[in-house]
Amino acid sequence: MVENKIPGRGDSGEPRDRLGRTIIESGILTLLVLSPLPAASTDNWAILIIELAAIALTVVYFLLEHPPQINAKLAERLGWLKYGLAFLFLWIGVQLLPLPKFLAGILSPRTIALHQQFSPRFADLKFFSLSFVRSQTLGEALELVSYILIAFLVVKTITHRRQIQRMMTVIVAMGLFEALYGIFELYRKNPRVLIYKKVFNLDSATGTFINRNHFSGYLEMIIPLAVGLAICRMDFFGKPGKTWRDRLSAWTGKTAALIVLATAALVIMSLGIVLSNSRSGVFLLVLTFVIGLELAAFHFSRVRSRQVWVRHFLMAAFIIITVLALYVGIDAMLGRFTLDNLLQEGRPRMWGNVLTIIRDFPLFGTGLGTFASVYPVYATVKFEGMILVHAHNDYLEYLSELGLVGFLLLAGTVLYIVMDSFLTWSKRRNPEIKGLAMGGIISVFIMLIHSLTDFNLHIPANMLLFSVVLALTYTTVYHRKS
Repeated sequence: MVENKIPGRGDSGEPRDRLGRTIIESGILTLLVLSPLPAASTDNWAILIIELAAIALTVVYFLLEHPPQINAKLAERLGWLKYGLAFLFLWIGVQLLPLPKFLAGILSPRTIALHQQFSPRFADLKFFSLSFVRSQTLGEALELVSYILIAFLVVKTITHRRQIQRMMTVIVAMGLFEALYGIFELYRKNPRVLIYKKVFNLDSATGTFINRNHFSGYLEMIIPLAVGLAICRMDFFGKPGKTWRDRLSAWTGKTAALIVLATAALVIMSLGIVLSNSRSGVFLLVLTFVIGLELAAFHFSRVRSRQVWVRHFLMAAFIIITVLALYVGIDAMLGRFTLDNLLQEGRPRMWGNVLTIIRDFPLFGTGLGTFASVYPVYATVKFEGMILVHAHNDYLEYLSELGLVGFLLLAGTVLYIVMDSFLTWSKRRNPEIKGLAMGGIISVFIMLIHSLTDFNLHIPANMLLFSVVLALTYTTVYHRKS
């Protein structure tokens, strides 16, 4: 087995390099801990802090005299990703570029019509951008760059197994805190969202989030990591034939403590999702364990062993969580699945409006981040007292904003990482890496499914976590690659 670093490069022991790596890792961990706290960082000042931190940490990385060296196979894969991301931002640059009126009219006729409808000085303007609101596209692009930079830093600097476990442990600890805090505030007489008075979703656990679905989405990404940590430390993917006594005897005090933390966090976070009354959350919670069982069955069918440890653990966890759900509040959650509630929310009609936007702007889109400005023109569904700023479907929203080409570049990059991670995971034999990476793969997959019915990937705390988990999973599956 080859360590996914090269001695003498990035591990030179030079104080400046050691300090730099410590700053980068500590900075990422700090962002993961703090980003959910101020209402999921949805305010502009919180987003600015994330952006400035991402830039500062990237500068620290490029100041390293000997940056850490990553696995050669992973470096090769990243080369392809660089091209995809470069073309994506080139595409966004085209959206921002001022074009002569006649050229903009040829490339995107509907853009000219929108400008004419809303700009009183339309006749005097000679240049137009394909983005309906350039300032919004620029702001969203800078935010997207910050998430990509954080993911880049994770891949480039989290190169040791202990770093991977430490980062996952911190994430799981934050999920545990959010779940406990959400449950605590749910039963308070005057609930709060930390420094804010809680106004919405008073009947649901939301943690430090405003929206219960985003709180649920946050926990959905962390629960699989807790499963992965538990499986990793229990040596479920180890050599077959060991008895349970042999495995228990190999547990040290630190190992047992981590298993207890991961298992407790798993149960409490699952309870938090149930109490959030999120329909998608409960469905995806069940799906998490189903996928875990399928991946375990897939692994053991390939190695032709009769190992049943993983199956027993996941089944036991599933039964415990189901019993808790039935006991604590499944009635309230099931009420949200009724036909009346589904029809009243009007999402199908709203998505139909978004499809109309996509039809009018098929190639270049309306401009990244411009959905809230464009949608009112197409809205046939009104929400009393509310302004719709997201499509409640991340795929449709990105497709309407980026157009077909931009969307394929963005979605293709994520899909490439997910598929390569799974294919590489399927070939791995290291039991610790196998368990950790399985949790990451399930986490990413679950969020991609939830994005079909919500806009978690437009919530800064959730998008930051998604970026870190995606990058962490990618670096994990290649750790000590043969």
